[in-house]
Amino acid sequence: MDVIACRRGLGVLACLSVLALAACGGRNAASTPPPVPAAYQAREDGANHIPAVNPAYLTARNQRQWVAYTGPEAPGTIVVDPYARVLYHVVEPGKAMRMGIAVGKEGKGFAGNAVIRRKREYPSWTPTANMIRNDPDLYGPLAGGLPGGLDNPLGARALYLYQGNRDTYYRIHGTMDPSSIGKATSAGCIRLFNQDIIDMFEEVPLGTPVHVRSASESLAMEGAMVELHTGYVVSANDIDAIEADQKAYNAGQIMDYATVEQQQHAAAVASAEERERLLTGQN
Repeated sequence: MDVIACRRGLGVLACLSVLALAACGGRNAASTPPPVPAAYQAREDGANHIPAVNPAYLTARNQRQWVAYTGPEAPGTIVVDPYARVLYHVVEPGKAMRMGIAVGKEGKGFAGNAVIRRKREYPSWTPTANMIRNDPDLYGPLAGGLPGGLDNPLGARALYLYQGNRDTYYRIHGTMDPSSIGKATSAGCIRLFNQDIIDMFEEVPLGTPVHVRSASESLAMEGAMVELHTGYVVSANDIDAIEADQKAYNAGQIMDYATVEQQQHAAAVASAEERERLLTGQN
């Protein structure tokens, strides 16, 4: 098993519970959901079936899109902004593909330049001793690790960042929980929709430079951001979105994201315990 430092803390085997919680957003059951863009439709990936992304998670900031890019990085560079929760793949001067990301504490623990030295399809995952020590209820039952797959916290692909020959333990990878994209969670590095990481995995060769912005760089390039009750971020200048979010929260139409995280953690612990019972034959 490959011991990875970048983990998700909300749910290891609780994907169904997490998605069920995230789906409780007050949508009228009789309404017709918006169509799924082609890039996020279901696809076959070898022996794995990648489900379509729920349109509810495809916010304007989360969907991949071509944007003008004014940063100093050269074409071919990946730029990660953990604070604005976006990733840029700079493809030519002044132009980049932007994607929404989810970020955890480990995702804000590194800033600067690195290079992609390893790429893995459906990587395995094992919690570190520190993770088990800090959250034994969740990670203790998973100490033996998880094989690669769509129920693995690293998702369909992972890119591993190095400085020289030193592993930074900073990862850009997929996710088992598409509802988390665009949000901050209690643990983990940089996560994308599986469709996005699969396509980027094919496009970026080993040796691709990566720049991870610091908080000050993010502020200079993206401006101040505000986290909504939904867990998403918007520009501090987007007064309409901020006021609408607060109004919906006051009306009880939005559950505060901190509460959602607590419920997700409890569901993840229950799922981890169930996995341990299955492995030990206690059922």
